Amino acid sequence: MTSAASSTSTQIVELTPSYKLPLILIIAALPLLLLQKWIGLAIALTACSIIALLGLFLMFQAATIRLVFTETALDIYRSETLLRRFPYQDWQNWRIFWSKVPILFYFKEVKSIHFLPVLFDPKMLQTCLEQRCPRI
Repeated sequence: MTSAASSTSTQIVELTPSYKLPLILIIAALPLLLLQKWIGLAIALTACSIIALLGLFLMFQAATIRLVFTETALDIYRSETLLRRFPYQDWQNWRIFWSKVPILFYFKEVKSIHFLPVLFDPKMLQTCLEQRCPRI
């Protein structure tokens, strides 16, 4: 859940993965096959396949990607390899869309905008963001 290291003001937190979004996509793909009567078998199979593949891709990402909140930056890891570091000082704003069913995390840096699917514990994500990078 959280992995804490001693620091002066804030602990290091690694978010636990959440497989809700990928599972919802995979399960939602199946009823599309029932629409084949109205939209045709080829279209139904194509739509079902695309949504199911997206769900499987997101499940793989949830299993391999880690978000780590440090004292100064949000770090993104794949296994033990640091992929990207986003220093909080460069952040201008952030938001988690659809708070009841969080599916998308947005944050804006000075030079770029980022959208990430919520593949992590959304409550802990919100808590870490509020602690480290209060919204303007």
